[in-house]
Amino acid sequence: MASPSGRLLRLLSVLSTRPSWTNRELAERLEVTERTVRRDVARLRDLGYGIESDAGPWGGYRLAAGSAMPPLNLDDDEALAVAVALREAALRAVLGSDQAALSALFKLQRLLPRRVADRLSQFAGAFVYTPQGTPDPVSATVLLELASACRHQQRLRLAYRDRDGRHTTREVDPFRLVRTANRWYLVALHVDRGEWRTFRADRVVEAHRTGAAARIADPPDAARLVADMLTSHYPVYATVVLPVPLAEAQWLIPPGSGVHEPDGDNTRVSLGGVDLDDLADRLLRLATPLTVLAPDDLRETLRRRVLAQLDAL
Repeated sequence: MASPSGRLLRLLSVLSTRPSWTNRELAERLEVTERTVRRDVARLRDLGYGIESDAGPWGGYRLAAGSAMPPLNLDDDEALAVAVALREAALRAVLGSDQAALSALFKLQRLLPRRVADRLSQFAGAFVYTPQGTPDPVSATVLLELASACRHQQRLRLAYRDRDGRHTTREVDPFRLVRTANRWYLVALHVDRGEWRTFRADRVVEAHRTGAAARIADPPDAARLVADMLTSHYPVYATVVLPVPLAEAQWLIPPGSGVHEPDGDNTRVSLGGVDLDDLADRLLRLATPLTVLAPDDLRETLRRRVLAQLDAL
């Protein structure tokens, strides 16, 4: 017979798998009496878990929205997936700082069964991390505030630091957050200028809601706006066609590094580079067939680089 605490944990796990359970269904699933189910539900409520119930023969129990988070019961593959995701988040500083991800990873590792911990160690031993530039530090608190304002369409007053280090105040109507290789960008309507702008999240010192509703009308393609901004400062540009659908092309060349347009079953991508050799290096690293539409000099540069690699074999 399971201990009372073990039975409570199992009850929480079962409740989380469906929107609602009748008392009889829970009793059959847990192999206990209906009276025991009622008693265990009362104990969970005393511990602070929000469990709602409906009266009557067809009533049931359900976890209330926003209740205290119950313990997670993960199988081996799920636990490993969460650990790997936390490791990646820490290494890539996806949240702007690695501290939260590292703290969660250390807590999880202490709880992992030995067999799962061994698999994670094997993964870590074979894992090679290639940095993709130094991420710019950004507060997770700021990111959450920006994301929440986007979701609830609430106007923000930003304390913002521009590229020259000057501090300014901007009122914006936030629309979307866009993640590139190394940075987060807020796409928002600049209220005073009446134009869509991109703001680097790492330059947002503070973000406060004004209490006014954001006026979002005819919003842009957020990812494309960021890509256009990022690729507008290169001295050399190229247009290529990748023989893959849009989603795969965006995986090969992230939206923050190029502008993508569907072209039948293919994808047309415009991207910029420091020079022709820089563009050739980036395209060769894709390791996929492609067609260069422009410029003509890039085709010659690629041909020369491929021949050189063949001669070296």
